[in-house]
Amino acid sequence: QVQVVESGGGLVQSGGSLRLSCAASASSFSFYAMGWYRQAPGKQRELIASISSPSREQYVDSVKGRFTISRDNAKNTVYLEMNNLRPEDTAVYYCGTVPSRYSNWGQGTQVTVSS
Repeated sequence: QVQVVESGGGLVQSGGSLRLSCAASASSFSFYAMGWYRQAPGKQRELIASISSPSREQYVDSVKGRFTISRDNAKNTVYLEMNNLRPEDTAVYYCGTVPSRYSNWGQGTQVTVSS
């Protein structure tokens, strides 16, 4: 199981940017595809971006062109660069393997976008 710790969330204005980081357990990190999930109030957690090893990226349509996922296998870290944020992006963001059953959920990091 991959252990993760998310960080980098916060409060931003509409149109602003944030960079999220996910520190993963060192052992076997590079063998897993990783992703960012988010959960808004009243909704289920959904995968919004994924990246394989070394670097194939995929996104859901709602974030495509605005968010960029990347990874640094040497640092056992995955990132999510979020630009042109919208209020609808407000959610708790989680990092995990893809599929998620290979990792334990962290506490997530809250992203709040004001209008």
